[in-house]
Amino acid sequence: MVERVRILLTRIFAFLLIVIILFSTSIWEFRAPLMSSLFFLLGIFLVALASLGRLWCSLYIGGYKTDKLITQGPYSVCRNPLYFFSLLGGIGVGLASETLTVPAIIVCGFSLYYPFVVLSEQKHLLKIHGKEYETYLGTTPAFFPKPSLLIEPSEYTVKPRIFKKHIFGALWFVWLVGVLELIEEAHELQIIPVFLRLY
Repeated sequence: MVERVRILLTRIFAFLLIVIILFSTSIWEFRAPLMSSLFFLLGIFLVALASLGRLWCSLYIGGYKTDKLITQGPYSVCRNPLYFFSLLGGIGVGLASETLTVPAIIVCGFSLYYPFVVLSEQKHLLKIHGKEYETYLGTTPAFFPKPSLLIEPSEYTVKPRIFKKHIFGALWFVWLVGVLELIEEAHELQIIPVFLRLY
């Protein structure tokens, strides 16, 4: 239930953000083209990192979400790596808009909403896994990864059908960058009007 609400709210937020981007352009593009290009390149780097990170998480969590407590791979360095990589991807998409306004909106939205999701999931997992999850809570950071804690097994059983489904979810940041590029092209061709200039 919590996951369905989370996905729905994330999609609504993304849709509203796309509407804002649809009718706006970057002020940096005219005032400081070099800054505009740097934002875009940094955005692409973060999107690539986020997509790879989400694939890494999906490899471990796919098909095991609540049945089994996953504490290896990305889940050994922090308890919510999917959300961490999602935030990186959101910031990356925001920077790919060549503004600072869009990533700032994304960080604010994420900060207001995701702590509640994390808390709700934490309570649920505590009920299911009890003492094992309590130990995990005490040893693993909640959000920001600690690379020195990394534990990766030499072998890991993956459920291919479920992992394949997760691949598309991991790449939606890349698709959003493509949408941004199409919008920018539409602005240049004056197909879509521009009402706002964002910093």
